[in-house]
Amino acid sequence: MPDLDSKEDQNSVGKCPVPDSTIESLKETVKAWGEPGNPGHGLLDSAENPVRLCIFDGFLLYSDTMAVVQPHIDIKLFLRVSYAKAKARREARSGYVTLEGFWEDPPGYVDKIVWPNYVNDHKWMFEDENVEGKVKGEMLKQTNIQTQIGDPDIDMATTLEWAVKVLMQQLPKILSGSSRTAI
Repeated sequence: MPDLDSKEDQNSVGKCPVPDSTIESLKETVKAWGEPGNPGHGLLDSAENPVRLCIFDGFLLYSDTMAVVQPHIDIKLFLRVSYAKAKARREARSGYVTLEGFWEDPPGYVDKIVWPNYVNDHKWMFEDENVEGKVKGEMLKQTNIQTQIGDPDIDMATTLEWAVKVLMQQLPKILSGSSRTAI
């Protein structure tokens, strides 16, 4: 089992919305995928050249200001969110641990700062620049960004299953000869 150290572990996020049964099922799926004769065999446990999976979590990861980082990410997943869900999630937190200490949003922070920045930095990905609308499939294909199609507020269990499936499809392609960057 991989090690994980994260300051995020210090943040109170509530109960995991993914059922334990789904997590266990995905663990078994990944385990089977990595067995001899399957596409993932040897990819995650190679003693000579071990793969390091780095998960970047950033609300504005696909903004212009982050463009210099994007080519170094092999598998790009974009998890969509509606204004209502983003606001509800953000306002449900009392605050969170940062590298500098503890941050609490001031009143109106979502409406004045968070959501306008999200819209501005992601509108290029959507038809009519509507971040709650339809994604520009061709644009995402050109930038190699994958996202779920449909409603922006797909439940976390479905999202996790989708993300694991994408990783299992993409890892063998990426690791079968191309140089490794951040996955």
